[in-house]
Amino acid sequence: MVRIGAIVWQVSDLGRAREFWRGALGYEATPDNPDFLADPRGTGPRLHLDTGDRMHLDLWAEDAAEQRAEVARLVSLGARVVEDWTYPEDADFVVLADPDGNLFCVIDKSA
Repeated sequence: MVRIGAIVWQVSDLGRAREFWRGALGYEATPDNPDFLADPRGTGPRLHLDTGDRMHLDLWAEDAAEQRAEVARLVSLGARVVEDWTYPEDADFVVLADPDGNLFCVIDKSA
C-alpha cells in the first residue's frame, strides 16, 4: 500500500523556507537535493520545497507494479488520472486528482 512519502510545499523563497522548516521540524537536507528535507530519524514524510509546483502529496509505491496497482485502486475509490498533465520522458510519477479535484502523485520509488 502507498504511504505519504513527501509533502510538496510551494514557497516563494527557497533559502528562507529551507532554513525555517529545518529549524521548525529538525529536518535535514537530503544529500541529492538541498530543497528536499527529511527527518534524520527516518520517520515521517519528506518535505519538498518548490517555487513553481503547487502544494500536493507524493504517495510512494515500492516499484512500478505497485504503482500501477495503487493507481487502479485509488481510481476505484474515486480518484481520477489527470490525463492532460505534461510528463517528462522519464517520469516516475502519475498525477491523480481526488474526488474534490486536489492533485496528488503516486511515485515509483524504484525508478
